[in-house]
Amino acid sequence: MVNIIAYANNSRAVIKRSVADTIIKLDSNRRLPKPTKDRNSNSTSAIKNAGSGKLIASDTSKKKSDMNTEIKDIADSSYNDVKTGISYRIGNARVTYGDFELDAEYIRIDRKKHLIFASGLRDKKTGRYIGRPISKQGKDEPITSDSLLFNYETKRGNTWNIYTQQDGNYISHGQAKKLNEEEVALANVIFSACDKPSRGEDPDYGIVITKGIGEPKRIISGPAYLMIEGIPLPIGVPFGFFPKTDTRSSGVIIPTFGEDATLGFFLRDFGYYIGINDYMDLTNLGTYYSNGSYEVSSSMNYMKRYKYNGNVALSYGSHNYALPGDPPARDFHINWQHSQNPNASPGSTFSASVNAGTSSFYRNNPASTGYNLQQLTQNALRSSISYSKTWPGSPFNLTTSLSHSQDLTQKTVSLELPNVNFSMASINPFDKKDRVDEQKWYQKITVAYTMTATNRINNLPESELFKKETLTKKMQNGIQHSIPVGLNFNLLKYFQFNVNTNYTERWYFQSINEHFARADSLVIDTIPGFKRVGNYNMSAGISTKVYGILNFKNSKIKAIRHVITPSVGFSYSPDYSGLDRPYNRLIVSNATVPYPVVYQRYSIYNGAVYGGPGGGKQAGISLSVDNNLEAKIRAKSTDSVQDDRKIQLLQSLSFNTFYNFAADSLNLSPIAVSGHTGLFHDKINVSFSANFDPYVTQVRDSISNGQMAKYIRQINRYTWQDGKIPMLTNFSLSIGGSLNPAAFHPSQNGDNNNNNSTAARINSLANATAQQRQSLALLNSDPSAYIDFNIPWNLTLNYNFSYSNAYISSQTANTIMLSGDVSLTAKWKVQFNTNYDLKVGQLSSATSFAIYRDLHCWDLSIQWLPFGYFKSYNVTLRVKSAVLQALKLSKRSDYTSNANFNQ
Repeated sequence: MVNIIAYANNSRAVIKRSVADTIIKLDSNRRLPKPTKDRNSNSTSAIKNAGSGKLIASDTSKKKSDMNTEIKDIADSSYNDVKTGISYRIGNARVTYGDFELDAEYIRIDRKKHLIFASGLRDKKTGRYIGRPISKQGKDEPITSDSLLFNYETKRGNTWNIYTQQDGNYISHGQAKKLNEEEVALANVIFSACDKPSRGEDPDYGIVITKGIGEPKRIISGPAYLMIEGIPLPIGVPFGFFPKTDTRSSGVIIPTFGEDATLGFFLRDFGYYIGINDYMDLTNLGTYYSNGSYEVSSSMNYMKRYKYNGNVALSYGSHNYALPGDPPARDFHINWQHSQNPNASPGSTFSASVNAGTSSFYRNNPASTGYNLQQLTQNALRSSISYSKTWPGSPFNLTTSLSHSQDLTQKTVSLELPNVNFSMASINPFDKKDRVDEQKWYQKITVAYTMTATNRINNLPESELFKKETLTKKMQNGIQHSIPVGLNFNLLKYFQFNVNTNYTERWYFQSINEHFARADSLVIDTIPGFKRVGNYNMSAGISTKVYGILNFKNSKIKAIRHVITPSVGFSYSPDYSGLDRPYNRLIVSNATVPYPVVYQRYSIYNGAVYGGPGGGKQAGISLSVDNNLEAKIRAKSTDSVQDDRKIQLLQSLSFNTFYNFAADSLNLSPIAVSGHTGLFHDKINVSFSANFDPYVTQVRDSISNGQMAKYIRQINRYTWQDGKIPMLTNFSLSIGGSLNPAAFHPSQNGDNNNNNSTAARINSLANATAQQRQSLALLNSDPSAYIDFNIPWNLTLNYNFSYSNAYISSQTANTIMLSGDVSLTAKWKVQFNTNYDLKVGQLSSATSFAIYRDLHCWDLSIQWLPFGYFKSYNVTLRVKSAVLQALKLSKRSDYTSNANFNQ
């Protein structure tokens, strides 16, 4: 009895029944029986057109014997030869013997020799080879082959041209021989991650094992060599030992070899993989360069189904980019991503996204990110670790977080350790829970509460981050309480009226004191101790909507509707900048001749985490007008659905300003104009904004240090009093969109299903198999390795124009960003990404091109940065399989080869 189990990737194989119909040479001793009469039985069988699989004649009864009590079988057609002791089963034949099961188109049972032979048959109509044997024993995975022969008493047998697949790996061709219950001999089998054997074709590549023994926990291989496109390559091993367990296996990671123009020859990414358990693994890698530089990293992946998953990566590098004898550049980086299943703990969530390290890490460790241009040119890192808790049936919510932001250009770090937010959603304190009638005006009053607390460090130099005094002297902390009270109701049916007041109180545990140590030397001291300060403001507003409709006759345009939304608001805030406030102080220097007297006003809360009350009394009116313009297009007579179509001509055009009655001059704020709309069914979005100065501004000359200089002076006089329009001080225009075939042929489900589709994808990810998660992890680690050939072309366009006028000088910026891809054929795709400065008239140095070729089981990628500081190219030929990612060929000229690299 044959019991062959093929192993790959540390787990049992899975067999696909959909095997291609190809013709394989069968057992030469097989002969289809001629129709004969069985004199010792009451049934006859005649076999005609056996290859067609059609039933011609079949036994109406079976002879009861010891053999039949041990072997159970069914078939479309059967024949028993009593003289030779051979039984034939043809057409959808099935034989069971104990826990052994066998399905095939043709099965021959030899009672005297205790042999069972099974194979497929050629269909005379189609010429295809159909009904390949599929054998299975106990809980073992089934095995598909072209033919098999085994002894059901000795448990030994042979299988020809086997095929099995498991976790994306395929074993095909060759011969397998069952030696005993636990050992299988393999000869000339091909191991590959190419899926062509599932269609009966030869794989594009594979490792040919000429001789081998398969055991439940391992495979011992004799000579093996690499074969590509049917051509054996002189790359092989005399023997091999492969662990084959159902759990993760630890092992050595083979490095890659190469040369860096600056660091010398290298061994890259050698290390050791540790399969800790079913929920966690650890990968340790190292890279060594001939000039003494090195890189080490350790990454851990963990997952508990239906609970959480994540990964942690620590990296450290020491590089000798400077002159010999100079200290090396040392860098580190930490990356932690953690996500929690929403159903794991209802009401509470925990997540982490940490991306922190030295500012020069990506520049000094380009190989760690595969020379990713986006990471090499980024100027900021951000991290956040957060926990949130909601109480069912209550309006309360708690969120705590640790955050980090890092400016890689300025080499500064800002930390919040921690940040706490406790809030109460708006409630109606005067409303009744069992109310059945309409709300009274006082029952519409809403009250909310928010408390935030933080412990913060702002813009700290990286070199001072781990010093002792950083945590003891440079931490700033505070607590802020906010209580908003509001009332909203309809006034005279068409107007929406609202009144709001807000009280804010801040608690600090430190304040500042300023004094002049000398005539012109200002000293700021930090004074510990509890301080509190509060402020309030009030506002009221009223708004409505005005509709205007213009109808058309005998036109494609049925009507145009204009919606105007005017609003008027009043706001009041007291003056908190007076010296009568205890937290505002005035200091005067003890100046003596020839030094002039210097004085300065300050608040003891200057620089505090939540600041202090704002200065200046405010009591004014805000004016705002928003416009919306849309058209209704008549349905065409040929349309199956006679529904009018709406087009947004102008989604928004707003004007707003503020007039402060409490100010002594320049009461009117600049007039702001903004708008946005969509073109071609929102495929292209257009947005713009502008500010206009309503006051007359004069430009005057002055002399400073013997040189002529210009300065501006604003006069309390409106420009229209002089017959002029307000001066445009700044303007910005942005046009962007993404075009592809999907944009012109949207999904029939509509946009409303996007959220559901996303939810479905999330749910499917939660139930993903181990192979799918492994592929996803590979994609996350190298997004450029995935190319979607299903989209023939895609173009992303962003145009930005900005203008600023400071009266003395003006500045403009005019740029176009283009990115996209196009499939030249079904297997070729070209990607591009560039910025063009229309003002300067040149392309950005970040211009890049990429060419991808789908070679079925292989991927060929070419990445090219043609000019600039990061000028480089990278050619990679790799296997698609996630298991055989080490099987690749790369040729790279990275940007460290540039002559100005050390500048």
